[in-house]
Amino acid sequence: MVIEKIISIPYKEFENKSELDEQERILAETAINAAHKAYSPYSKFCVGAAVLLENGEIVIGSNQENAAYPSGLCAERVALFYAGTKYGNIAPKTMAIVALVGDELIDQPVTPCGACRQVFAEVEKRYSKPFSLLLIGKEKIVKLDKSGYLLPLAFNSF
Repeated sequence: MVIEKIISIPYKEFENKSELDEQERILAETAINAAHKAYSPYSKFCVGAAVLLENGEIVIGSNQENAAYPSGLCAERVALFYAGTKYGNIAPKTMAIVALVGDELIDQPVTPCGACRQVFAEVEKRYSKPFSLLLIGKEKIVKLDKSGYLLPLAFNSF
């Protein structure tokens, strides 16, 4: 017997940062500042991530490229790996992600790559709790209550 199922994800859309709560606005600005620290001489696409941990600390990451492309690392993983190293027992609460071209925030929110989505799934498993995502663009912001929503069939999920 074949059973057809549908996967759908809930999310919220906001028109701009003023609709976010104060903590989320701070996280968004921190992610923008992190994007300015990106090393992206090849793509010219600067990504910043800011992770709010349950202890109130904010950890940042930015994409770091390399001429041997696979050797670089995404902002999201830089931030989460640093958080895991410095605050190993403290779970992430929320992550804000932005992308800039030049000094301008891109119009639509940037979504994480597949490798980052798999790391999100592992982090949620590690701490036995989800963390939310804010995907921030100039024209809208998308909020997901669980980062795992982006990869519903993560490796090792069955």
